[in-house]
Amino acid sequence: MSRRLILMRHAKSDWSDSDASDHARLLNRRGQDACVVIGSWLAARGYEPQQVLVSDAARTRETWARLAPELHNPVDPEPDHALYLALPGTMLGALQKATAPVVAMIGHNPGIGTLAAGLVTHRPEHPRFGAYPTLATMVADFPIDDWSELQPRSGTVVDFIVPRDLTD
Repeated sequence: MSRRLILMRHAKSDWSDSDASDHARLLNRRGQDACVVIGSWLAARGYEPQQVLVSDAARTRETWARLAPELHNPVDPEPDHALYLALPGTMLGALQKATAPVVAMIGHNPGIGTLAAGLVTHRPEHPRFGAYPTLATMVADFPIDDWSELQPRSGTVVDFIVPRDLTD
């Protein structure tokens, strides 16, 4: 058996409201549009998460809310304050408690990009992987029967994309 992870950075956020806290920032128009594009891409490739772990920040929850309608079988997200601006070890710990065979996690940089690089045996050759820009999405498989067995450098990248790959 194996487990699949869909690891995503939130979509582009809106910085126009100088009174909004970082935690409360929503997505800008480009980010909203990117969610539809990435959601359609996920659905077209059959990358359907059965469990979704998200930071409780507004922009991560909105990212899921805007891309989920594009999926065939969207599930309700599980917001977790511990994932807000989390370090890779915190995110790894949350993943090790996951229960579904296919899990999506939506978080923030630099943690999410560092986690992505640390989970796989070989990085994809994509030129933007190291930067893990907004709504970067990695799909990786792990040869484990339970998420509690998840270890660094054990995954195989199945796919990696950024919204600009689909819109330019």
